[in-house]
Amino acid sequence: MSLHLYDTRTRRVRPFEPLRPGHVGMYVCGPTVQSGPHVGHLRSAVALDLLRRWLLASGYQVTYVQNVTDIDDKIIANANREGISVWELATRETRAFDEAYRAVGVLPPSVQPRATGHIPEMFALIKALMERGFAYEGEGSVWFRISAFSDYGALSNQKPDAMQASPEVEPGKADPRDFALWKAAKPGEPAWGSPWGPGRPGWHLECSAMAGKYLGQVFDIHGGGLDLRFPHHENERAQTVCATADASGHPLEPEMARYWVHVGLLTTGGTKMSKSLGNSFLVGEALEQMRPQVLRYLLLSAHYRTTVEYSATTVAESAAAYERLETFVRNALDILGGPAEAAALAAEGDGTGGAAGGSGGRGGAARPAAAWADFAAALDDDLAVSRALAALFGAVGQGNQVLSKAHRRELAGWVDVVRRMLTVLGLDPVQQWPAAGGQLATALEGVMQVVLDLRSSARARKDYAEADAIRARLRDVGIIVDDTSEGQRWRLA
Repeated sequence: MSLHLYDTRTRRVRPFEPLRPGHVGMYVCGPTVQSGPHVGHLRSAVALDLLRRWLLASGYQVTYVQNVTDIDDKIIANANREGISVWELATRETRAFDEAYRAVGVLPPSVQPRATGHIPEMFALIKALMERGFAYEGEGSVWFRISAFSDYGALSNQKPDAMQASPEVEPGKADPRDFALWKAAKPGEPAWGSPWGPGRPGWHLECSAMAGKYLGQVFDIHGGGLDLRFPHHENERAQTVCATADASGHPLEPEMARYWVHVGLLTTGGTKMSKSLGNSFLVGEALEQMRPQVLRYLLLSAHYRTTVEYSATTVAESAAAYERLETFVRNALDILGGPAEAAALAAEGDGTGGAAGGSGGRGGAARPAAAWADFAAALDDDLAVSRALAALFGAVGQGNQVLSKAHRRELAGWVDVVRRMLTVLGLDPVQQWPAAGGQLATALEGVMQVVLDLRSSARARKDYAEADAIRARLRDVGIIVDDTSEGQRWRLA
């Protein structure tokens, strides 16, 4: 089975067929940087990162464009409140978002365009829409005329006549349902000169201009949170499609993106996490309570089109689940002598993540390969992550059965396939989430060996109180020591 994705526009799961064989163009709506990132912002970022990672693992080249909206009403208001420039606020919060994405293992975009860096492209798009009769000027602003586009509302499955108009009175607007392509300047706000007078771009226009520049007028995947489906993505689609119209006003391209992928929201107490509702948790605050890999696990543990509940219970469940995965990988690599030795043993197998031989004829070569096949089939089925996690934990369970036995090649096969799965999920504890980086990791290993030697000496002289005290003090600082048949093993809590 090849990849199948749910397309919001057609409202069905369809086989994924890119415009260019072997290459995927993907545009993701990035943050509006009016303030710091909260955990809800990471929900769609992590889900779409999983899609990107699976495309890469499936052999595609991916051009991943994620924009930054760095001019907006709220950005202006917040900058004025702080007494700083719009540019200073936007730069600071863009860095905060970049750091938050990096903290939870989201791969950096191929291109990260800023709205304010693409004003000329926006002018060209507005002019094309005006020439084709889809836009009009009024009181220094330019508006998109939704009544001129017969397919308006198709993405969000709405009829224009049933849509509720904005209650705000805006000068020059002919129909209250129309939306702004260019906003006339207001006193004290940043503005750019334009053919229609000073002003700034409309929010929807920005993404159409940037997507068109880096991916073309039609591209493969447009992603974002479910809350962007209307009006943002509906308006994006309308202006992009209409800009391709011929002289008679008939669009030459029926779609902006071949697949519209929308991610469910993060909730807390059953309500969407939002700053305006006062129920959001800043990413920095969340990471004081849990490790970043635990937060990533929580965010991707449910299907991307469903909601994810953020609570003490789901955090605890995610921590326990990730600990089980991490513990198996760490223990297996300790037994096998490290990642390089494990990889060499696995390579002696059949090349599919299963070890050839070393299993006493018990099917060791086939089982890791079958686990990978189940994992791949799940992700190919519209990123069915629950089934993918079931395949992952099944592989961990099989690996744990041979962990304390002398079947080194079979264990190598299992840890190899588990790490391949974890890499796709962005959760590999070796490459993506090491205990510490560089020289610090080596120093920590050395210090822990000294501490464990002291504990072994205490037990050898039957000073169990001292041995227990060492173990308790380590636990207090987040290090767990397990006594196993193979000796003492330590891990981060």
